[in-house]
Amino acid sequence: MDKPTQLLGALLFAGASLTANAANWTEIEQQAKGQTLYFNAWGGSERINDYIQWAAAEVKARYDIQLEHVKISDAAEVVSRILAEKTAGREQQGSVDLLWVNGENFKALKEQGLLFGPFAEGLPNYRYVNPATTAYDFAIPVEGMEAAWGMAQLVFIADSAKVSDFPRSMPALLDFAQQHPGRVSYPQPPSFHGSTFLKQALTELTPDPSVLLQPVEQSDFARVTAPLWQYLDQLHPVLWREGKSFPASAEAMRQLLDDGELLISLSFNPNEASAAIIAGQLAPTVKTYIHQGGTIGNTHYLAIPFNSSNKAAAQVLVNFLQSPEAQARKADPAVWGDPSVLALERLSAEDQARWQAIDLGPAALDAADLGRTLAEPHASWMPALEQAWQERYGR
Repeated sequence: MDKPTQLLGALLFAGASLTANAANWTEIEQQAKGQTLYFNAWGGSERINDYIQWAAAEVKARYDIQLEHVKISDAAEVVSRILAEKTAGREQQGSVDLLWVNGENFKALKEQGLLFGPFAEGLPNYRYVNPATTAYDFAIPVEGMEAAWGMAQLVFIADSAKVSDFPRSMPALLDFAQQHPGRVSYPQPPSFHGSTFLKQALTELTPDPSVLLQPVEQSDFARVTAPLWQYLDQLHPVLWREGKSFPASAEAMRQLLDDGELLISLSFNPNEASAAIIAGQLAPTVKTYIHQGGTIGNTHYLAIPFNSSNKAAAQVLVNFLQSPEAQARKADPAVWGDPSVLALERLSAEDQARWQAIDLGPAALDAADLGRTLAEPHASWMPALEQAWQERYGR
């Protein structure tokens, strides 16, 4: 491509209103060639890391994009870094090109003007995405400022050879814990899974869960959360290590389940147990279940910072990750097991066959069970609950 064409493309792409669409997609792919993309994504799972490396090899071969996986443990720290760059006047050449994000971190990015976009609805593969499940992120309108990557729902995991009657509600879990002292726990907040456990308990126990869909400052926090703290005051004395310490993560809980220290674990991936069985990390008799009234579910997303150095490559990568090919591979428990954001009825017969060929494994739930999904509370509830939990139970 000659220099005048390159210059024109750069000027078009730099326009505030010009993001990915059918008219400029070829130009974006041309700009992406040769770019090195720094993708900040959680690095705590070997399966997920392997999947990202597969994607890196694919976009290198197809689009000449060099993908570098920057392994992070907390997206909030990356948000703080992006904010610091904006405060310092670093409007271009930011250190983060793409970020795996959702919930309270998306809220912070959006409110502080740290996002590039809207871009998501202009991606070619957006036509396959299910808009019914990707319009809100923790009750915050997405408005094209991040692109859906995968679905999640809180599930509980137990070995059917050791537990014959799964506790299918928070009150039932308390009864179970009292009958099996020291064999139940949950991850310590503010770990994501620990905070999700708190939100699930609050949603089940508070008299009017609809108030959780509004910003926390619009509610009577003490009144709404009182049933949660009463519940935890009863639960903690019969937990693992008498509630004086907690597993650091859901992964640590899964290991404790496999070791026999815990009878119940949890995950935010409905296919986690099947993937762990395939990997030899859990017994083949382990099963997945949810609570009778449903469990919290959400979507996780990919966002491009306002000062990303390689916005073209970021959009090309996101588009590839939303492709039927990449989504089907991600959904396979033998690879990752992360549920797809695509509406299967929108796909071609050939692409639908990709999903029909996936074996979800022995611990998977059917669609009817997973259809009982509860809405995430507004993003502002998460930090408020974490702080209140720390004040009461933090060590």
